[in-house]
Amino acid sequence: MSLRKVIIAGAIAIAASVAAPQKASADWLLTPFIGSSAGASANVFSTEGSFANSFEAKLNYGASLAWMGQGIVGAEFDFGYSPNFFGVSNPDATINLVGDGNVTTAMGNVIVGAPLGAVRPYASGGLGLIATRVDSASQFLTNVTSNEFGTNIGGGVMFLGEHAGVRGDIRYFRSIGDNSSNGVDLSLGSFHFWRATAGVTFRF
Repeated sequence: MSLRKVIIAGAIAIAASVAAPQKASADWLLTPFIGSSAGASANVFSTEGSFANSFEAKLNYGASLAWMGQGIVGAEFDFGYSPNFFGVSNPDATINLVGDGNVTTAMGNVIVGAPLGAVRPYASGGLGLIATRVDSASQFLTNVTSNEFGTNIGGGVMFLGEHAGVRGDIRYFRSIGDNSSNGVDLSLGSFHFWRATAGVTFRF
């Protein structure tokens, strides 16, 4: 092949490479967040029977690590912690769970997000662990602890720059198991709550 043909073939290859559409890059998105629970409820079992109980909105914080591929589907690990989830400030409440009454959630989710420029609305849902601990239950015993499978579903919107952005998220959590027994127990099959959070997203 002559030098002229080599040069022409090389020029065509370079032009085709420049003109071809570039693949979208995959992103890792780390979002520390803070927010509040809402609409929390569980069936609380005692030796005298059971009754429904609603809990007040409480502080919740944690972090999400998401991977978004070259399309609209990705994966997410969501970790949340509420340090005083079962605390009740109302002295007339039916039940007053105080002390280290915390809830921990750890969820593996599928996330679907449509990039619209810097704005990315998304939906997310999956399965994982809901762990509860009540250090002191005034009507019952102490150290009520449960670890149950749970599910979550929700969505929100991200506003992303090249390296950072912000994210707002609302999601619903519900336990899957049912731990009813003759003794003291939180029936996690009926345990559910909403969580609303906002955070700063780091993109890399």
